[in-house]
Amino acid sequence: MSAIQPALTGLPDIPGARPQRDDYEQWLDEIRPAFEEVAATGRRFMSWQIKTEYNLPDPPDPAHQWGDAMGQFRRDGLIRHDGWGATRDGSGVRAWRGTRTAQNAARRAAEGRAAA
Repeated sequence: MSAIQPALTGLPDIPGARPQRDDYEQWLDEIRPAFEEVAATGRRFMSWQIKTEYNLPDPPDPAHQWGDAMGQFRRDGLIRHDGWGATRDGSGVRAWRGTRTAQNAARRAAEGRAAA
């Protein structure tokens, strides 16, 4: 008997399973528009809420890279820390809110589209 398990190809996707990306930088570029959109509203949020609402894929290392992404968006001036919230299981997580810079940039972009 061989210890090598055959590859299972052609199987249907598991309903509700979240897709996962292999390349962190490409993944970050893919999820950024969702966070830019939410940041422009000034709404308070937790990253898991946006992940769920926008059905965003997971990064290569979900346990660490969601937090890395939020740190990158904060360093980019898109979001700021806004206290604490909870996950669905009650764990404490950071809450975020779009910066005034992000909100003003969205407003200017909308005004530019309206003037065109």
